[in-house]
Amino acid sequence: MILEKKIPLRYWFDIIKWDMIIVFCFSIIVYLLSIFLPTFNVPVSIGAFLGTAIALVLSFKLSQSYDRWWEARKIWGAIVNDSRSLVVQTKNFAKHITPEELQTIANRQIAWCFVLGQKLRDLDHIKTLEKYLPKESTDALKQHSNIPLALIDQHSADFSKLLEDKKINDFQFIQLDATLVRLVESMGKAERIKNTVFPRHYRLALHLFIYIFLICLSFALSDLFSYVKIPLLMLISLPFFLLEKVAFTIQDPFENKPTDVAVTAIAHTIKANLKDVTGQEDYEEKEHDEDWFYIM
Repeated sequence: MILEKKIPLRYWFDIIKWDMIIVFCFSIIVYLLSIFLPTFNVPVSIGAFLGTAIALVLSFKLSQSYDRWWEARKIWGAIVNDSRSLVVQTKNFAKHITPEELQTIANRQIAWCFVLGQKLRDLDHIKTLEKYLPKESTDALKQHSNIPLALIDQHSADFSKLLEDKKINDFQFIQLDATLVRLVESMGKAERIKNTVFPRHYRLALHLFIYIFLICLSFALSDLFSYVKIPLLMLISLPFFLLEKVAFTIQDPFENKPTDVAVTAIAHTIKANLKDVTGQEDYEEKEHDEDWFYIM
């Protein structure tokens, strides 16, 4: 997730450099054509019309992309709340639960948060299990295709055992089960965003029309000197390509990119909260460098 810090120019350059190189190249080509075909010209009004239409479509795409990103962020906000609720409810409902049992549930929920984030980013999450769970539990979980769901299943089994042992009553069990249901719903919503591809042809068409607009504009500006026209054309193309790239990068919030929802940072926050509630020390150092302009 991009922070409110100074973003390096290199980052901006990296995301649009190839487009700017292409614009520079066809600007040179159009300039050479204007020398050999001096009578060929395109009215400025055509470029203005195309530019206005593209700006409207681009703003719509940017809005849709941000809606996807913001929905993902709200989902993880709900995960934070429900993770805290789960452990606090367990601690206060089950009066005779041992500290070890409570810590097992808390560590499993911490593992769930990290594993879900890594699964959404298509990263290996087995090492995370080994960090927070005992070996026998980790070995059993490796057999599952959906490890976050298997962790929820273990939660449910533990709560059923607490009910069986009369450590919680029926009402308390229903409350704990409702929290688990909300966690599963949040997981499903995040997976829906991850697995629903933003229409690729929409982006390709928009990208193509930006180039058509710039080509028309370059012919419309053929009367200008090359040392004026080429920099001007690149300057005009800059906001179009930047906004298009921003829309493209934020439309998929779980791709292990700087523009992702900061699921790892959120999981670290949950871990610190749950360890504090259950009386565990958190010795792990923060991975985030304060000088970075984003967090993962």
